Amino acid sequence: MKITAAVSRESRTVPGLEQVDLDEPRPDEVLVRIVATGICHTDINAHNGRGVPVPRPIVLGHEGAGVVEAVGAGVTRLAPGDHVVLSGNSCGVCPRCLDARPTYCREAMRVAFGGARLDGSSPIAQDSDRIAAMFFGQSSFATYALAPARSAVLLPKDAPLHLMGPLGCGVITGAGSVLESFRLRPGQSIAVFGTGGVGLAAIMAARLAGARHIVAVDINRPRLDLARELGATDTVLGGAGAEQSLRDIDPDGFDFAYVTADAPSVYATATSCLAVEGTLGYVVAPASEWVPDTGFLLAGGRKLQGIIGGSANPHVLIPQLVEYWRAGRFPFDRMIEEFPFSDFARAWTETGSGRVIKAVLRMPET
Repeated sequence: MKITAAVSRESRTVPGLEQVDLDEPRPDEVLVRIVATGICHTDINAHNGRGVPVPRPIVLGHEGAGVVEAVGAGVTRLAPGDHVVLSGNSCGVCPRCLDARPTYCREAMRVAFGGARLDGSSPIAQDSDRIAAMFFGQSSFATYALAPARSAVLLPKDAPLHLMGPLGCGVITGAGSVLESFRLRPGQSIAVFGTGGVGLAAIMAARLAGARHIVAVDINRPRLDLARELGATDTVLGGAGAEQSLRDIDPDGFDFAYVTADAPSVYATATSCLAVEGTLGYVVAPASEWVPDTGFLLAGGRKLQGIIGGSANPHVLIPQLVEYWRAGRFPFDRMIEEFPFSDFARAWTETGSGRVIKAVLRMPET
C-alpha cells in the first residue's frame, strides 16, 4: 500500500516527506493507522549520526499511537479497530523477554536500530529499492506502520490517541525509572537532572510515589517553572553552585539521582549529591569521558545504574499511566505541543532547539 513517510537521508538536515510502499502484515504483525507520533531526541540523534548508527535511508519514529487496521494470521490478542500505543520491539523468547523485561531483550539493539526485522527484511520500499524501517519495531513517522503484535499496547477506545504516543518511549522511560527501576518509596528523595520529556515524567512519577524531596535541575528557567507545577518540590539552576544548592536542600544527600543529560559535569554533580546507599540512574551515556569517584561511590554502598525504557513492561505500566492521567495525577499532556504531519520540519527543528519539550505530529484525518 502507498503511504506517506518522513525519510531520513544523509543528504538532508531534516527527514523529508515522501511516498513509499508498505508491505502487508506478516502472521505476527499488525498494520496500524498512525493517528499521532511523538518526536524523541533519539530520532534526532539517529538522523544526525550521533549515538547508535542506523542504516539510511530509513524511516524513523518510535512514539506512535493509532488504530489497528489489519492483523496477521497468527495474531489473536488484537483486532481491527483496536486503539494501541506502539512500544519498543523485542525478540519475545530470550530470558529477559520471558521475565516481562523486554527493554533488556538480548536483541534490543538490533531490533531498535538495525533498520529491519530480525530476519533482515524491511517492509518499506520505494520503486524497487528497499528503505530501512522497523525503527524500534515501528517507524512511526508515517501515516501507517507495521509492528510486531507483542509491542502494541492495547488502550481504552476513549483514550485520546493524539496524546498517547509519547507513553511508548519518553514518558514510560522517565516514569518507569522511578517506579520500576528505583522503586522509590514514600519519604525518599530524588534529584532529576534535565527537565525534558523524560525528566518531567520522572518528576511526575516521583510525586505519585510520595517522594519527600523532588528536585529538578536544569539550565532552562521556564522548564524549571513547569517542573515545579508538575511536582518538583524544589528547583536548582544548573552550573556553578548547583552542588551546593543540592546540599542545602538535603544535607544528608539524595536517595536517587536521575540523569537525563549527557554532560560529564552533570554526572559528577549527580554523584556528589547521593546519600549513603544512594543510586545514580542514567538513560544516556556521557558525551565524553567521565571517570566517577568510585571510592566515594563504593565506600558508602552507592550504585551506578544504567536504565533502558524505564525497566518497565509496557503492557502493564502504560495502561496504569493512562489511568493516572485520567485521574489528573499524571498530567504528561502539559509538555506536549502538537504539529500537523505536513509541518514535520518545524516540529523537528523546534524539538532539536529545545523550544518544544515534546512535539507530537498529528496525521491527516482519513
